[in-house]
Amino acid sequence: MLRIGLVSGLTGILCCVGPTVLALLGLVSAGTAFAWATELYDSYAWWFRLAGLAVLVVLVWRSLRRRQACSIAGMKRLRGRLLAVFGVAVATYAVLWGVTTWLGTLATP
Repeated sequence: MLRIGLVSGLTGILCCVGPTVLALLGLVSAGTAFAWATELYDSYAWWFRLAGLAVLVVLVWRSLRRRQACSIAGMKRLRGRLLAVFGVAVATYAVLWGVTTWLGTLATP
């Protein structure tokens, strides 16, 4: 369940993490990565967030189907785990947003 939260949180902030990873690998300059991340975040942030939410819903649904708990009773039984998955997704998004924002301040003159 932890992986589901990590993957969905990462998908939601991919607009900033992608250019940051390219800069950290040395494939693009920090200024270019900052410009790309700013453009993606300003123009498409909600699309990335919705994609992260869609990934969360699909992966939770698949997990519940595998456990044969895809019912109201099954969801009530796994309520704590489902809340933990959502919490991990939000925390992953927040931490990565903070890190990429901090790295962005280092890239600007």
